[in-house]
Amino acid sequence: MGLTKTDIFTAQQNELSRLLKAIAHPARIAILQQIISANACICGDLVQELGLAQATISQHLKELKNADIIRGTIDGVKVCYCIEPKTWALLHKLFGDFMVTYVDPKGCC
Repeated sequence: MGLTKTDIFTAQQNELSRLLKAIAHPARIAILQQIISANACICGDLVQELGLAQATISQHLKELKNADIIRGTIDGVKVCYCIEPKTWALLHKLFGDFMVTYVDPKGCC
């Protein structure tokens, strides 16, 4: 299997790709939506809310945490998760900057 040539891309392109890859699963989007809608840390409510197995949710939480999109704190026997504000702001900026670069050329294709 070949190596990806990340060194030929800008730091912003690589970072945006890394963050988007981390959220590029419907379960992860749903997890993030639940955390955001709770407007607080979520401790163990995700299994009931999403209807997925605990192991599945744990794996998705791990991926989001490894990308620093969420953070977890231990509260007794539970781990509570919330959005990592600095990474969320970076994702917002990088994706927003990318999205506004497109201007409809009116009549192309």
